Amino acid sequence: MKYIDEFRDKELVSKLAGHIKNIARGDLTFMEVCGGHTSAIHRFGIKSFLPGNIKLISGPGCPVCVTATSFINKAVGCSRLKDVIITTFGDLIRVPGTTSSLDNERSNGADIRIVFSGLEALEIAIANPNKRVVFLGIGFETTAPGTAVTIKEAATKRVENFFLLSAHKIMPPAMEAIIKDGVNIDGFICPGHVAAITGSGIFDFIPVKYKLGCVITGFEPVDITQAILMLISQVNSHDPKNEIQYRRAVTKDGNLMAKKQMEEVFETCDAFWRGFGIIPGSGLALKNEFAEFDAEKSFTFDVESKEDDGPCICGEILRGKKSPPDCPLFGKGCIPDNPIGACMVSNEGACNTWFKYSNNECNNYT
Repeated sequence: MKYIDEFRDKELVSKLAGHIKNIARGDLTFMEVCGGHTSAIHRFGIKSFLPGNIKLISGPGCPVCVTATSFINKAVGCSRLKDVIITTFGDLIRVPGTTSSLDNERSNGADIRIVFSGLEALEIAIANPNKRVVFLGIGFETTAPGTAVTIKEAATKRVENFFLLSAHKIMPPAMEAIIKDGVNIDGFICPGHVAAITGSGIFDFIPVKYKLGCVITGFEPVDITQAILMLISQVNSHDPKNEIQYRRAVTKDGNLMAKKQMEEVFETCDAFWRGFGIIPGSGLALKNEFAEFDAEKSFTFDVESKEDDGPCICGEILRGKKSPPDCPLFGKGCIPDNPIGACMVSNEGACNTWFKYSNNECNNYT
């Protein structure tokens, strides 16, 4: 608790907020591209103690939220096949597809199991040799190494009934897409968990190519407030750079072992992101030597193609164009217990966190 308390120190946060107020010149907008940051910003009421000229907006940082409807449709279609077990992380089960969800299919009798890791899914395959077990791999560079280890383990043990349906993505191409889309921001609050794996260098191109500052930060109030102060200092000095605030977890080179696992198993591919469409080089697909585990190559999918969410504006929220309260469904038909759009499903989704924590003040640390 002492370690956590250090980064939730109200006096220190107040001092940092005071510095922000003193040096912030003009209107400034910063985007966080991590669902963990989105949740922390709202949980701790960080917006409430920033001056009015500092605006924080959410980007495509929630892996559940950016997962395409077509991927959900594939998973739903796969769950309807004979002798198939679907294994998935918990949040994904509630994301709506075009006409159904994994939760609905499970209610209708499909064998869909929530797991906490790919290795757990692999154990299910080993225990059920007469079933085909499909693991739904989602997440950014943070979770991809675990999936890579699972695939290598499946190959070593020659588990022929285990398959991966991959929606793994990498963050830098999406951040570049945000910039090219013309979203008016003055810098990025960069994801600490991603950078702990990849190293800080993956964001170096942003200040060099686009003259926008980046600060990689942690998830406590002191972390995020200090990151905002660092970004403002960059703007004031006209010196955009890629800085690490989260030095207790992030280095320049990252986790070399985790990166090696990813590089051995995956290759980049074009990927469809909710709200963006196809972003070149933003996905992770299995290399040819692991093709036998690729569900895309082993299953025939009956997939509905509709990608939009009707009146839901989740796509615009993920691109930083709109905020959750701008949606006509927010807090009405769409709530955490009845999500219509993907951004209301996960605890890291912008709509979910806005709904739960919108009234938080600075002193509401929990």
